[in-house]
Amino acid sequence: MAALDLSTRHRRKLRAMAHALKPVVLIGQGGLTDGVLQAVDAALRDHELIKVQMRQPEDKHGTARAVAEATGAALCGLVGHVVILYRRHPDAPRIVLDEPAGDRRARPRRRQ
Repeated sequence: MAALDLSTRHRRKLRAMAHALKPVVLIGQGGLTDGVLQAVDAALRDHELIKVQMRQPEDKHGTARAVAEATGAALCGLVGHVVILYRRHPDAPRIVLDEPAGDRRARPRRRQ
């Protein structure tokens, strides 16, 4: 399952929303197992936006990418050993991400 790809704006919004959340899944010394992936998948189905706590990972960036890719979730952030993941619920999404509103670059001011 391929990981979701989000814009920087959406990832920033989701990280802000996840700030108050507690980790719901712990990746222990056993590393990334089928049981952990099933728990992450179930948590994403229930909550859409979750935090996953890793305990002393050898490669935290690689583990975070592997979890996101295996569950089809978007990797929104990695803060310390905590991974923030988002996957939209297929039937009843709770978190609505608005579409990008085109190019918002500032236009140069005209001199008067």
